[in-house]
Amino acid sequence: MELIITEKDNAARRIADILSGGTYDSSRENGVNVYEWGGKRCVGLSGHVVGVDFPPEYSDWRDVEPVELIDASIEKTPTKENIVATLRILARRAERVTIATDYDREGELIGKEAYDIVRDVDEDVPIRRVRFSSITENEVQSAFDDPDDLDFDLAAAGEARQIIDLVWGAALTRFLSLSAGQLGNDFISVGRVQSPTLKLIVDREREIEAFDPEDYWELFADLQKRRDDAETFDAQYFYYDEDDNEAERVWEESIAEDVYGTLSSADAATVVDVNRRTRTDAPPTPFNTTQFIRAAGAIGYSAQRAMSIAEDLYTAGYITYPRTDNTVYPDDLEPDELLDEFVGHPTLGEDAEALLEADEIRPTEGDEETTDHPPIHPTGEIPSRGDVSDDEWEIFELVVRRFYATVADAAVWEHLKVVAEAGEHRLKANGKRLVEPGYHEVYPYFSTTENYVPDVEEGEELSIETVDLEEKQTQPPRRYGQSRLIETMEEMGIGTKATRHDILEKLYDRGYVEGDPPRPTRLARAVVEAAESYADRVVSEEMTAQLEADMDAIASGEADLSEVTDESREMLEEIFANLADSREEIGDHLRKSLKDDKRLGPCPECGEDLLVRRSRHGSYFVGCDGYPDCEFTLPLPSTGKPLILESECDEHGLNEVKMLAGRQTFVHGCPLCKSEEAGEGPVLGECPDCGEEHDGELAIKTLQSGSRLVGCTRYPDCDYSLPLPRRGEIEVTEMRCEEHDLPELVVHSGDEPWELGCPICNYREFQARESDSGSDLESLDGIGAKTVEKLAEAGIESIDDLTEADPDDVADDVEGISADRVRNWQAEA
Repeated sequence: MELIITEKDNAARRIADILSGGTYDSSRENGVNVYEWGGKRCVGLSGHVVGVDFPPEYSDWRDVEPVELIDASIEKTPTKENIVATLRILARRAERVTIATDYDREGELIGKEAYDIVRDVDEDVPIRRVRFSSITENEVQSAFDDPDDLDFDLAAAGEARQIIDLVWGAALTRFLSLSAGQLGNDFISVGRVQSPTLKLIVDREREIEAFDPEDYWELFADLQKRRDDAETFDAQYFYYDEDDNEAERVWEESIAEDVYGTLSSADAATVVDVNRRTRTDAPPTPFNTTQFIRAAGAIGYSAQRAMSIAEDLYTAGYITYPRTDNTVYPDDLEPDELLDEFVGHPTLGEDAEALLEADEIRPTEGDEETTDHPPIHPTGEIPSRGDVSDDEWEIFELVVRRFYATVADAAVWEHLKVVAEAGEHRLKANGKRLVEPGYHEVYPYFSTTENYVPDVEEGEELSIETVDLEEKQTQPPRRYGQSRLIETMEEMGIGTKATRHDILEKLYDRGYVEGDPPRPTRLARAVVEAAESYADRVVSEEMTAQLEADMDAIASGEADLSEVTDESREMLEEIFANLADSREEIGDHLRKSLKDDKRLGPCPECGEDLLVRRSRHGSYFVGCDGYPDCEFTLPLPSTGKPLILESECDEHGLNEVKMLAGRQTFVHGCPLCKSEEAGEGPVLGECPDCGEEHDGELAIKTLQSGSRLVGCTRYPDCDYSLPLPRRGEIEVTEMRCEEHDLPELVVHSGDEPWELGCPICNYREFQARESDSGSDLESLDGIGAKTVEKLAEAGIESIDDLTEADPDDVADDVEGISADRVRNWQAEA
């Protein structure tokens, strides 16, 4: 009996399907799917099923000094006990074991963890390793026909990262949290890679705040050839600066107004220079991970979401492995054969046919060529639209069209620059026209906007139709978008292709950044400021890049695990030597910043500060800093994490509050206003539960937390209620439901009104949809049948289960689902 071990369950199912020709049987062992056929069993892990941690005696934060963690022993313990138990049972029965985890540093480590579990129960069973970059029939069959050995050096590099990240993260997190008195769920998290990433974001915010705008002026004119049917075209005033470069910005208002006066009084401008040139627009290079994330970001996908979808498409066999630095296709890739797979497809076939008509198909190449994985490209297996969600199809099409673009012709642009003089002042017009669309025909993600400028000749007079003088200001640098931040991390050597998007996700999950592009919270600033003042190496990208290089050295066999981890511990000991004498100052700084991050304004009863607080049950509320002398409180929404905004309520002088649920945020506003707005609104009609017997009526109600519902006026004696959307103005129309004799409701939010209809009928329709789909989870945005299946395996089978779950626990238990996404779903629910 051969045992095949993959990294995830869906990969196990896919490989079983390929190797068995679709004849496998499936069973469950300890809640784990096992696929069996012809003397073979295949089982999927759930990523890492073994974790590294300190022994239990180090778990008490108050009894163990953070510095003691640096040299503490580290244990490996099962994190998925049912999977480990199943693996042990199956290994005892196996005559041969094949490890088929993903082929990268992390996958090799996961394979090594499986290797150790197998070896623990059988020291002699043969163990082999297969590697592939796409889960397609040809590549999987080829991999199993030509197995290899586990790369223990590559696995050791992954293990070194685990150990270093654990020691650095635990020691520094514990130190800062204890110094600030932030324990429990509100501890202050610090990480070896996340901290320099956070500093990038904070530094950019400092640049924005320190930016001092300067006024300048620009002048524009509409020019026209002197014939009746001629179109006008735009031209801009320019002059030559002291370096003899063309400049458009005028820095003195008086000069700008003089030029404006001269141009406005002129009837015509004479063409003094016409410059025509042709520019070749080369096709893009193949996708590596960073460029894929950038392209997906341009069509609206976060880095985490894009990678999650790409991993699902890879596991299903539709694209190659999405974690790669490579930008050069391998020699054995036959572009014409891959294109031929798409011929006849209703959406993608026509472009594939057009590309195949070329005399020679030669793909573009980027600067990075590696030997582990090819660039991201389609495998030739094409999903039907029913097999994938809309998002998955959009990402799949992006990958296919990028491949198309890399084998397409270059585009050709024709540029025309016209310079005209009016008196002593010059105007220039830059036109461009796409002469040969080339790759743009198959890759419609780049702009092909043209700019009209007519064909003119030197000496020709052009009419000046209008002249505009525009006053402007220089702008601060932009915040890093997610894809640009990941590119910058790559340039600086922070993190790896496999971890950068996860690092960004952690910053969101831990409340260090909000919004998109990410903006640092006050807590983020406080942590970075403390590190800069007392331990600048914690936020130094040079230190992180050096450790990354050391781990690469382990992978190549030039260094060993203990050497690198010892060096890392020594580095951390030096940092703690600097921290030791500053613990009190660090604590004071963090406490002050944390309090500033929670302060809303004066308490209306006693004048002390109102602060955002967290209850013992984990929910947030507003409480008075004068407690217990003052017990004034205000509720906050039950989903998301509160962020205090700079905007203040005009009536109460309190800062407004935004609720963060990942990137799906909403402004709650002034909590005191929300509290005062609470109460019963218009009565709609008779309560179906108690109206006939007790004269109960249904009314629109607003709770102090800002939630809205249709509920019985006899509450709490009658708790009948129906949900209403939190946002938007609710209109009670004159139309009435014939069945329930209730008015129909319309919600005005955004551009289009939402016709909610009868609240009882609306809720019944919602329940019917839940019943039809088999799970009410599918009513939430972004949850399809596959995701429901994943959640069910983790014991989450309903919206109630989801709302009660800890997002971080769900993220740990379910592959491809982040804590951020869980919070989004909870907020929607």
